[in-house]
Amino acid sequence: MKRLLLPAILILLSVPLILQFTLLEVLKLKTFDSLITDQKPSGYFTILNITEEDITNEGGYPLSRQTLAQIQINLLRKGAIGVGWVIAFPQPDRFGGDFEFTEALKFAPSVLAMYENNTDSYPPTTGTVILGEDIGGIYSQGVVENIDVLKHNASQGLAVARTDIDNLIRRLPLLMRTPEGWVPSYGTEVLKILAGADTYVIKTNQNGLEEIRVKGIPSVPVDSYGRKWVSWVDTPQTDLTEMNVENKFVFVGFTAKGIMPQLATPVGLLEPHKIQAALAESILIENSPRIPDYSLAVELITLLITVSLIWFIVLNMGITSGILLSTSISLLTLLSGLYMIRKGILIDVTWSLISQILTASVGFYLNFRTQFKLRQEIKKQFEHYLDPAQVKRLQDNPELLKLGGEKRYCTFLFTDVRGFTALSETLEPEEVTKIMNQALTIQQQAVQKHGGMVDKYIGDAMMAIFNAPLDLENHENKAVVAAIEIQKNIKEADIDVAIGVGVNTGYAVIGNMGSESRFDYTAIGDAVNTAARLESATKEVGEDILIGENTKKSCGIKLNLLEPIKVKGKKDALNIYTIRG
Repeated sequence: MKRLLLPAILILLSVPLILQFTLLEVLKLKTFDSLITDQKPSGYFTILNITEEDITNEGGYPLSRQTLAQIQINLLRKGAIGVGWVIAFPQPDRFGGDFEFTEALKFAPSVLAMYENNTDSYPPTTGTVILGEDIGGIYSQGVVENIDVLKHNASQGLAVARTDIDNLIRRLPLLMRTPEGWVPSYGTEVLKILAGADTYVIKTNQNGLEEIRVKGIPSVPVDSYGRKWVSWVDTPQTDLTEMNVENKFVFVGFTAKGIMPQLATPVGLLEPHKIQAALAESILIENSPRIPDYSLAVELITLLITVSLIWFIVLNMGITSGILLSTSISLLTLLSGLYMIRKGILIDVTWSLISQILTASVGFYLNFRTQFKLRQEIKKQFEHYLDPAQVKRLQDNPELLKLGGEKRYCTFLFTDVRGFTALSETLEPEEVTKIMNQALTIQQQAVQKHGGMVDKYIGDAMMAIFNAPLDLENHENKAVVAAIEIQKNIKEADIDVAIGVGVNTGYAVIGNMGSESRFDYTAIGDAVNTAARLESATKEVGEDILIGENTKKSCGIKLNLLEPIKVKGKKDALNIYTIRG
């Protein structure tokens, strides 16, 4: 059953990861948001906010394009190296200011925004060189361009803001597909004109896009859709009054309420010009965060290996060692995942950690249930035959009891009530039962007192083992002392019965013996048979106790040698000993 359980657990835990369940994807993205290292601004960009106060000062919205032209000129006079208007101008200015604005755009590198719509209209494609197959990328839904006079005198970039599954903006495409080719995103176009390049180099692999390169700028790794993970850099911001823009490319946009939409990001609601500035910053960050194509494979392998290890540990080790090792694996997984994220390689181990906890919980439950059942079985098997302290020791340390059988060197003690048949014929059954119970109780107490285990009762006979299931020092000596005490206590009880005792030492196989449905803890072997034969021979020899040769060798009690006897199953006569007061 347990063999089939692990594959089932691995399949159940892998399915959400492979199918990228919504809840799991959201959890993964939130994890990245909280752990990604904050990045410093590149120093190349500044954000210019046109505020509510500015709109009021200019007599309301929209601002005339003569006003925008003046802002452009003022920025350049303040030392700006270029201006990015994250604003689209798809209609002519009703105030007639398009000429002035166009002239102002010519004085420095300038980028205007385009936005997506569903018109199936697209701008001319950008020059691209594709290294590999022309696959991957995200198709645009249509683009709203700027009026001709503006777009012919400034660059254009697509200010796209696609959201993730939780409706937050984290990954933006650097290029987007059109029916004719590719169109650049806004932040990408800014860097291209600053670098003085006119072509994008797209490298692809079997999954789609791999990296995008602009001459003069390091290659930018992207996912198969051409998306770049945005680092929400705290780019410096200024306003029309301050205009702290010297040697900076300026992203211009409105922060006045109700003009530009505020878009949801992991760092809060941001206007489009701040999002495009963050994208441009992110492109320039070396080793900036990215989700590699192999992330799912790594996450799946991590889950399979760690969950399998924890399952094995929990089911095959003790509770304490299992907890320590399982916790160590989870901690190592956590630290590895944190290290990768801090290094910008976005591989999530959250689901692996959750899976480890779930697996460990199931494993610990099954292990606890097994241990509980084992302890109950131990108690059931041994509570009537061992001293309670010994039973408790076995329950606390089940490994001391090697179930299924082991070869052990033990001392075996057999007893039998003499004249039981005659006793049964002369007394009522109730009296016979009372006498027998009393006699067997005396024997049991003597055995347990000296560390032995009563293995079984066979009618009026008893079998006991010394040195199993627990180790017992000087077990030969203690078995002989128990035999002496049995005889002494039987006589003192005055119950009118005699007991024969046989004691022998040797190797035997000890453990659970029987069928699959019914078994007992017992011992089998020649040493056991010999002890039983010695007990039977007490009548013939006329002694109450007979002790074998091996027991005598390690027994510290003075024994008396008797004449050797022949017993059933033995070719040679046995040396036997007894005790005489």
